[in-house]
Amino acid sequence: MFYHDKRLQYYTAPERPDPLYAKKVQELIGGTFGEMTVMMQYLFQGWNCRGPAKYRDMLLDIGTEEIGHIEMLATMIAHLLDGAPLKTQEEGAKDSVIGAVMGGSNPRDTITNIIASSMNPQHSIVSGLGATASDSVGFPWNGRFIVASGNLLADFRSNLHAESQGRLQAVRLYEMTDDPGVRDTLSFMIARDTMHQNQWLAAIEDLESSGLETTPVPSSFPQDLEKSQHAYQFWNHSKGEESAEGRWAKGPSMDGKGEFEYVANPEPLGEAPVPPLGEPRLYTTNEASKPPMSIKKDS
Repeated sequence: MFYHDKRLQYYTAPERPDPLYAKKVQELIGGTFGEMTVMMQYLFQGWNCRGPAKYRDMLLDIGTEEIGHIEMLATMIAHLLDGAPLKTQEEGAKDSVIGAVMGGSNPRDTITNIIASSMNPQHSIVSGLGATASDSVGFPWNGRFIVASGNLLADFRSNLHAESQGRLQAVRLYEMTDDPGVRDTLSFMIARDTMHQNQWLAAIEDLESSGLETTPVPSSFPQDLEKSQHAYQFWNHSKGEESAEGRWAKGPSMDGKGEFEYVANPEPLGEAPVPPLGEPRLYTTNEASKPPMSIKKDS
């Protein structure tokens, strides 16, 4: 059961409308690493969790928090779109700055109109100057963005990745505006992303120390079923050997179960493939598909 508190987690309204920036903010809602993705990812991971209750509870805590982040961004977009008249959207791109100067009008107004005309048209046509469940170029949010595998260590690593990318995009958007209200709201969300990155690092450490799951994932698969002679080799598959200087090329492996080995010139371990002839009724082209030679009958 979910409850909604009408008060936002945190919010400072933008000082002025900016329909072009509203288009950019959509990435933080419906992009690959947007709040819709992490919200659904954490909730499904929590609902599917079969591990200790603390992990399930933590996942549902953060998944529910992300619902509030979407509401904050949707509210921001509504304010950024407020005051963007339809006439400006329709006519803004028709006049150039040079034409404005030669015509005696204020070029600053013309520039404002051009920017407004670059807004996401769906913000007026589809959502009536509100947020949509899509990214900054109008691509609809997709459930395939989320990861909920049932393996907590694999999922927590994916969560760390999502929060790292999400914070990266949020700080980039912070630098794309000078609106104090927008920056103040984003600074809160960036701070929460800082917490969430640390949270997933702590959760990974907690999970591994418990012995429930360790590297390599899944740790319950018997490693004696692997071709273990290749399990800790780094293969140099490009020209140059600078990669030999990395931690991944020498010393004990990160799981403590092997020793890294650098293979400077890896050789193929298999033969050249010989494709099977295939199903003749599919009429694929192969050596056996040549039509039979016609035989002339004696007249």
